[in-house]
Amino acid sequence: MSGDYPKHPFLLTVQETAEALGVDPDKGLSSQQVQQASDKYPPNEFEVGESVPWYTILSKQLFNAMVLVLVFAMILSFAINDYIEGGVLAFVIVANVTIGFWQEYRAEKQMDALRTLSAPSANVLRDGKTKVIPNAEVVPGDIILLKMGDTVPADMRMFEAMNLSCDEQSLTGEAQPVDKTTEANIMVPGSEKKATEEGEVGIGDRLNIAYATTIVRKGRGRGIVVATGMQTEVGKIAASTQKKTRKPGRSMNYKKYGKRQPVVGLSRRVYDAVGKFLGLTEGTPLQKKLAALAYLLFGCAIILAIIVFAAHKFDVTGEVIIYAVSLGIAIIPESLVAVLTITMVVAVTVMRKSNVVVRDLSALEALGGVTNICSDKTGTLTQGAMIVRKAWLPFSHTYTVRDSQSPNDPTKGRVTHSESKEQDKVVDEAPKRDYDQERSAAVLKFDVPEEKLQNKQPAKAPEAENEAEMTPRLKAFLLSSALCNLATVRYDEEEAKWQTTGEPTEIALQIFSHRFKLGKKSLEGLGWKQLAEFPFDSSIKRMSVIYDIPENDETADIWSPENSLVFTKGAVERILDLCTHIGFGEDRQELTDALKEDVLSQMNELASQGQRVLAIGCRDWNGKFTTKQADVAQEKEDALRTEVEQGLTLLGLAGIYDPPRRETKPSIAECSSAGIKVHMLTGDHPETAKAIAKEVGIIPKNLGVLPDEVAKAVVQKATDFDKMTDAEIDAMPELPLVIARCAPDTKTRMIDALRRRNAFMAMTGDGVNDAPSLARADVGIAMGSGSDVAKSASKIVLTDDKFNSIVSAIRQGRRMFDNIQKFILHLLSSNVGEVILLCCGLAFRDGADLSVFPISPLEILWINMVTSSFPAFGLGREQAASDVMRKPPQNKKRGVFTNQIIIDMIVYGIIMGALTLATFIIVVYGANGGNLGSECNKTFTEACRPVFRARAAVFAELTWIILISAWEFKNLRRSMFRLNPDSKSKFPFFKDIYGNKFLFWAVIIGALSVFPVIYIPTLNTTLFKHIGITWEWGIVVGFTLLYVVGVEAWKFVKRTFNLLDDHQVVRGAFSQGGEDEGRDFKKTITFSSFKSWHSFGRKDTGESTGRRSRSQHRTNTNLSGDTHTADASPSNSNDEKARMAGGEC
Repeated sequence: MSGDYPKHPFLLTVQETAEALGVDPDKGLSSQQVQQASDKYPPNEFEVGESVPWYTILSKQLFNAMVLVLVFAMILSFAINDYIEGGVLAFVIVANVTIGFWQEYRAEKQMDALRTLSAPSANVLRDGKTKVIPNAEVVPGDIILLKMGDTVPADMRMFEAMNLSCDEQSLTGEAQPVDKTTEANIMVPGSEKKATEEGEVGIGDRLNIAYATTIVRKGRGRGIVVATGMQTEVGKIAASTQKKTRKPGRSMNYKKYGKRQPVVGLSRRVYDAVGKFLGLTEGTPLQKKLAALAYLLFGCAIILAIIVFAAHKFDVTGEVIIYAVSLGIAIIPESLVAVLTITMVVAVTVMRKSNVVVRDLSALEALGGVTNICSDKTGTLTQGAMIVRKAWLPFSHTYTVRDSQSPNDPTKGRVTHSESKEQDKVVDEAPKRDYDQERSAAVLKFDVPEEKLQNKQPAKAPEAENEAEMTPRLKAFLLSSALCNLATVRYDEEEAKWQTTGEPTEIALQIFSHRFKLGKKSLEGLGWKQLAEFPFDSSIKRMSVIYDIPENDETADIWSPENSLVFTKGAVERILDLCTHIGFGEDRQELTDALKEDVLSQMNELASQGQRVLAIGCRDWNGKFTTKQADVAQEKEDALRTEVEQGLTLLGLAGIYDPPRRETKPSIAECSSAGIKVHMLTGDHPETAKAIAKEVGIIPKNLGVLPDEVAKAVVQKATDFDKMTDAEIDAMPELPLVIARCAPDTKTRMIDALRRRNAFMAMTGDGVNDAPSLARADVGIAMGSGSDVAKSASKIVLTDDKFNSIVSAIRQGRRMFDNIQKFILHLLSSNVGEVILLCCGLAFRDGADLSVFPISPLEILWINMVTSSFPAFGLGREQAASDVMRKPPQNKKRGVFTNQIIIDMIVYGIIMGALTLATFIIVVYGANGGNLGSECNKTFTEACRPVFRARAAVFAELTWIILISAWEFKNLRRSMFRLNPDSKSKFPFFKDIYGNKFLFWAVIIGALSVFPVIYIPTLNTTLFKHIGITWEWGIVVGFTLLYVVGVEAWKFVKRTFNLLDDHQVVRGAFSQGGEDEGRDFKKTITFSSFKSWHSFGRKDTGESTGRRSRSQHRTNTNLSGDTHTADASPSNSNDEKARMAGGEC
């Protein structure tokens, strides 16, 4: 906070604030004061992170563990003058680095295009004169003038606020514009106590402060700048995202931690630096696993080289070095980095088409392991625009807007009408027991109260709904909503879409009236003439207008044209106090205390559904309201307003809210099926947050069987959560699913709490308030329409701001993770087979007592780089399995190297090595008497023909086995001949194999490429060290088929004995996004503990729903009205319309 203040400025009076900054609010700062402030304070700018420079991206690709190992192998190859192998490795390195660099560079350039500019200028008062200056020149003490549409340039203590409201959604998450005040008496939320300390009130409730980057939605005002740049609330959040926290134990402060601490701290810092350079301590789990794999393989290569040297009694000649290098090449999957990068690039391309921009390739792998999603509400789970959800008219008429996925389009969606029938119902004294909940209680090991098991509360019968029809009472409500309104709604012919301007709440009411073709513009075109307006005042929370009724127009046939009409809207309690009657036409009656209680009950019902409730009223003016009266109103405005806004008739209530996106609830259900919990962290009020969370399925509907303390913890206020210590949070059975009125620190504490529970979380957000948690989360996901600070702190940006795009990204992450496992198994199993073959080959000694390798170094490189690479690319393009979102998230500790991958790699590698070794032995020893020639590792001679023929057979067989493996590894458990168990075809092999065309042709072309490599003269004997074969093809084909039999047998064993299986997620009581309700839930709930939610299915053994066999009905004569059918015939409606003509408010 800039300046020297005795307290935070929101606790100070305007005079105290001005004195602290030495400014006269009527004149502003003098030129000298501005100069002094400019010298004292930094420019009013935010440090929001620039784009990543190209050389940083390049260095990230170069200093990669696998690349470093390949560089070492390349240097060794050139050192022994093996230029062919060295050149091939150099090509591999360049390809890997180029692909990774280009992808991340493109993503960063796309981010540059998404960056937006802040408000460029501010209207200030200096030296008694107003002037416009750049935002960066605003200093503490400046007097800023605000009007509708302005972006607030700095944090300001308001001293004038005329109907001023600011949109603080990007800062606090609050969906509704916040009305500003000038008073210093800020109350502690939820109490009658006046705030005396800064910590008692969150930034969203400091109503006399206007915050930098927020937007003025209504009114005008003036304020004193109290903080600029990085000292503003926005700046503090931006600074927290850039703050680097040191790991514990790295301090070198010996005074605080003892004399040994400098040595311990320095050693740990060195360890961190080396680990970071080698890629072992930073990055995603996959990055660290692959780095560890690279160094493990490098260590194995060294051990194998020592074994080669030892086998030759450490007589290290050029031939021995070549054999050692061959083993090193065999054990290192040279194409792994390239295949991995290209697979990620393909996934990024697919995701970009789905409106997901990936800034960091590592985020893709991280998405597959996400266990928790912490999401903002407004604009992500919801549409980010207000609509009238329900309109309640007195005496039980409820109109509901349904299927509206375009809030600003009045032609989309439909309006239904229902009449509630409140009836007391009596249930059986001994209803059937809910066996499902009793079994659940037994497993949970706590007592469920009897009333929860035998619920005697009657289920509310669903109300009959019909398509809404125009009635006089509805027309009166719509006319009042449309005319007492400053918003405009119009259809833009050029852009072919509806355009709106104004305050969100008024837009919602105007859209609702437009649904019935009673918009303000069309009404005024028919002759409705506005005579006076009493604007909305935040102190009295209402607005009124006066209109003249047009003559001979059907829109006005429900009123007498002799009188002007007063239309009023505002807060329910304020409007009720001004009403003397309720209802319209023949339903109109005096507003009694009992009726008033019923109205408040309806208000609470709508509010409990997360809706902001407004009251709509009207009255007849006595005669015609004249322009002269309006002129008098300018002089005696308060008195006239009091006269106008009295004796009102309540026409109804409007429930307005930000509706969930249609795709949100199914997406949350899909997350639940995938073992992912969704948490809502929002700046909204608790009731609003709770209602939306219930509607989209974040709050499960099956909480009845849980202890009250567990059920209550599902929704928490941020103030309650923030008061808890870390130990208290960790002791909670479950973390809250919804936290309302969130501050930035609340979100980061939630992230930290999840991490302490070993969760791997994604955080979504768009505002500045989300930036710290976006940076802290494992995967930060920002919205494309969000702030620069949020986008700079994230790894992924959603250009369409939709929650289902996050789910699509997770699905892509899981698909990519599964595919990575497949091609890693494909590449490493062949490496295992090659190593086994070459290690056993040490026993084959020629006349010079040198080992004869059964497969040459260039053959190995060809297989690893060409034969294996393209099928591996194909495996990386495999479509997601049908059950990919029904499996639990990947274990981030194990990563891709699960037990199944490791064991499969060893099993398949042994089969490959054994079969190819057998082929070499059969050709050399079985057909040629064991003639190994002399110096057959260097050149071809007739004496080496048996060895060269054996190598050709081994090369062909190993090539085909590896290619067939790619088809086998399309699914690690199902048979290659029936990959799709749901297929009705008797032999779906060809259809399944051809489903991935890239992989199909990679295998076919790879298999055919063996022939030119073996038979082209000179190329075969000089480079590959083999020669053409004839009868050996029988062995090649036979052993290849035998390999298929071996793989199919191992898969059969895994399926039969359920070995190494991934268990699917089974949804239970806490399943999100489902339709199950209360005690009608028909799945058994089981918990291994309250620290993790698990469940399993069961077969029902009893009726789980109680039934009522008898009920009594009694008539209720309050606002619920007499018991009658919900359907009104058109004739009745027309008769009522005739009776209502000329009716009064």
